[in-house]
Amino acid sequence: MTKLRLFALLLAFVPALGLAASAGPLESSGTDLSDRASLQRGAGLYMNYCAGCHALSLHRYSRIATDLGLSPELVEQNLMPSQAKIGENINTGINAGDGSAWFGKAPPDLSLISRAKLGGPDYVYSYLKGFYIDEARPLGWNNTVFPGASMPHVLWELQGIQRPVYEQGEDGHPHVAGLELVQPGRLDPKAYDQVARDISAFLQYVAEPAALKRESVGVWVVLFLAFFTFIAYLLKVEYWRDVH
Repeated sequence: MTKLRLFALLLAFVPALGLAASAGPLESSGTDLSDRASLQRGAGLYMNYCAGCHALSLHRYSRIATDLGLSPELVEQNLMPSQAKIGENINTGINAGDGSAWFGKAPPDLSLISRAKLGGPDYVYSYLKGFYIDEARPLGWNNTVFPGASMPHVLWELQGIQRPVYEQGEDGHPHVAGLELVQPGRLDPKAYDQVARDISAFLQYVAEPAALKRESVGVWVVLFLAFFTFIAYLLKVEYWRDVH
């Protein structure tokens, strides 16, 4: 196992590491892993807007096809760069050196982001909704969930441009109390919320693909346990009838 994979696996068991990067309450994402259409849309959005910088190196294109009910041909045509192979891991199109030079820090691998951050999909959802214009930042953007984020708002054309609304904090310094939309995007707020939800659901799935099967099997396990408990109760009643 490579050092990267080992680090990523260890990170999955330390969700508290996400505390330092989070500021303020998170919005509920409302993700639903049983909503296959949402996962499919999220996969398309991620590959179009995020995969150019952020790898999913612990996940394979072929796994997306199998789990999300997509044909390999459809994945190859719509979710993969031309040079990639269906059985390969989803690696980034930007190297660490260029990432550091352009953004000040190499874009992180997002394979386990939904497990590494406290709040999981709610963190991702709130982050995608929390970008606002900040002329003091090198790329002109900041984020309410991750203050000082070096990432540009790649979805701004969909969401539009938000500006912060400040209020005086207890420490005497102004704090971001909320965001206002000053330039509408191609989508209305409700539609953009769905975009953020779909991407959040996709990253939740990527972080733990087995959850899809576990949740579906869990229903049958509960039904089996309920049936077994009923049978055990009938046996108990029959046994104690003979004792008395």
